[in-house]
Amino acid sequence: MRYSTFSGFDHLGSGSLHQAYVASRRIEGALIFDRETGRVVDIDPRFPPSDDDGPRPGRPKLGVVPREVTLLPKHWDWLATQPGGASVALRKLVEEASRNPKAQMRQRRDAAYRFATALVGNAPGYEEAIRALYAGQKDEFAAHIEAWPADVRAELETLTEEAFDS
Repeated sequence: MRYSTFSGFDHLGSGSLHQAYVASRRIEGALIFDRETGRVVDIDPRFPPSDDDGPRPGRPKLGVVPREVTLLPKHWDWLATQPGGASVALRKLVEEASRNPKAQMRQRRDAAYRFATALVGNAPGYEEAIRALYAGQKDEFAAHIEAWPADVRAELETLTEEAFDS
């Protein structure tokens, strides 16, 4: 279940992008959220997601995108000595950093922040809840969202399961 659909404060469904789209397509103003990022997913109704958007046989598209990276000469010199060259070394460094538990915790907090901002950014206790979220204060966060609509609160609890230290 990577996506959740909301209409106002009401949870319409969760699942694949196709399932979330089906749950929302006839409801004006419904929002689909990517649960990994907390961002709203914009779907062009002319090209709706299909149920068969899974892996296809054959070589996968890797999604390699060339971009510019600015480094000091000494960094380029170090990268040039790495097995596989600069691109391989940079990919390995990024992969290693993205697996860091602190980075993952930050990503979970950012996703919860984006979701909360989109739906309840004007709710009582919003600012206090966000401060508690980023301060790692699980009990304080829970106390501040207690009065929020049940579906929103439940989604935030799910999004923040791994956002606080154990």
